[in-house]
This record gives sequence, C-alpha cells and structure tokens, in this order.
Amino acid sequence: MLKHLILKNRSYRRFHQEAPIALGMLRELVDLARLSPSASNIQPLKYYLCCDRETNALVFPTLKWAGYLTGWGGPAEGERPSAYVIVLGDTTLAKSFGVDEGIAMQNLLLGAAERGLGGCILGSVNRAVLRQALGIPERYEILHVIALGVPSETVVLEKVGPEGDIKYWRDAESVHHVPKRSIDELILAERG
Repeated sequence: MLKHLILKNRSYRRFHQEAPIALGMLRELVDLARLSPSASNIQPLKYYLCCDRETNALVFPTLKWAGYLTGWGGPAEGERPSAYVIVLGDTTLAKSFGVDEGIAMQNLLLGAAERGLGGCILGSVNRAVLRQALGIPERYEILHVIALGVPSETVVLEKVGPEGDIKYWRDAESVHHVPKRSIDELILAERG
C-alpha cells in the first residue's frame, strides 16, 4: 500500500555502511525517477551514480547533514551511506527544473523504501568541490545529492506540540523524532 511506503520513506542519516548497494539497484531506482512526469516532457534531469568506496569518499565531505542537530557533523565512519545518486539538471535542455526533481526524487526514494533501503535528500552541498572531485561538466547543474543505504536508525513521527516547534531531534537512545503538523492544521478550507 502506498501509505505504508510513504511512512517508511523517512530522511535517514545513519546507515549500515558495509551493506552494499549494487550499481544495478541504483539503475532500477533511477528508472523509477525517469518515469516521473516532467514539465513539457523535456526530461532535463540526469544522474551520477556511485556505490564504490573511493567515489563515496569523494562525495561525503561535500555534504552537510541535519542542520537542526547542532554539534553533529554527520554520520560517523561505519554509519555512512553505501551509495549516492547525484541529481543533475542538463542546462542545454532547460534553464530551470521546476518541480521535476522533487517528483523524480520522491519516486526514487519510494522505490528505495520498497526494497528495504533508506535515503536522505541533501541540498546543502559544496557543489564546486563536488563538481571538481567527480569531473562533472559545467553544463550540468548539481541540484541535490541523495544518500542511500540500509538504515541503522529508527525514525519516529510525532505530533507538533502546542508550542509549534517543528525541529527534529534525537533522544538519549538516538531515536530520531520528526514532528509533523496535523491534517486539520494544514487544510485551509473544506467544501463539499
């Protein structure tokens, strides 16, 4: 059921680093992204896939993890992603990428959840360093990096409290808590 996959599809930031993800699996996930709707059917998104230690070691230091978790610099060695998908926009096909990337990344992550994997979309990326490290041509705008792996953390959804704080947090057992607003808070009007 789709709702089950959506509930399973959390932003995971700690993984079983030694659990490999094959390149073929990454290709299957990108195929789900490829099938997404695209504005004017231009299909300007491209993908850089990596699942080997050497390339992952080049990607990891270009990322910033979990801004609300002050003092946490990201997953420690052994908890890092075992694969990455770098989402690129081909500027020879489009100058902006609208919602295409969001739809494609969600399809990819739902496919990952269905296969027992977890991921995290990272937008805080040192794009210049990443471009140079991987030799990504200038025609491709680096949009986001998706970290993937077998999750090694528990993520729990919580109700936003009366004070309205939406910041995620970790408890003493390292369980990751994510406050979500209620449906009644989100719906402005109902007619019918």
